[in-house]
Amino acid sequence: MNLTIVDHPLAKHYLTTLRNSSTDNDAFRAAARRLTNTLVLEATRDVPAREKPVETPMGTTTGHILADVVAVAVLRAGLGMLDAVVDMIPHVKVGFAGVQRDEDTAEPIEYYVNLPEVDDASVLILEPMLATGGSLSWAVDKAKEAGATDITALCVVTAPEGVARMFADHPDVRIVAAAADKELNDTYYIVPGLGDMGDRLFGTIDRPEL
Repeated sequence: MNLTIVDHPLAKHYLTTLRNSSTDNDAFRAAARRLTNTLVLEATRDVPAREKPVETPMGTTTGHILADVVAVAVLRAGLGMLDAVVDMIPHVKVGFAGVQRDEDTAEPIEYYVNLPEVDDASVLILEPMLATGGSLSWAVDKAKEAGATDITALCVVTAPEGVARMFADHPDVRIVAAAADKELNDTYYIVPGLGDMGDRLFGTIDRPEL
């Protein structure tokens, strides 16, 4: 199965901050950025780089220039990972894939897609919560329709159901995550997970109908 769990003390530390129900919005956003840094290093391990001569103060040596990378943030939770990706990856292009979950079926409902040129680029899809896998599989479909052939998904936590869905739908897509959690509950939330990442990033909560 094409799943890599980043086993690093910093990743574990920031994941713990995200899981903690007492973490406030500011600290949650900061931890998400810092955790994403560790995921990006693993996710870009095999991105090609071309050689380029470079003059140092002491002489000439061979340097390297990273090939094209496109990041696609799955709205809205993927925005919590985007700042770190833009900070770390030079000349990265950014796309957005807007999808909301049908609360009865947990299947994705598309409302917005805007992707840059993805041909010959390494594509990173930012989908923090791999629960049922519907949203991520849909986003990968969109990237492939646009011409992407080298795709890696960056996730914070995964559930077995989502990993299985991705392996069935897109076995060629690599998943890099901070944790593989044990299950989904009956409302399709990851357990133990970290709650609704979008709500915790942006300080929103579901409001009951009046």
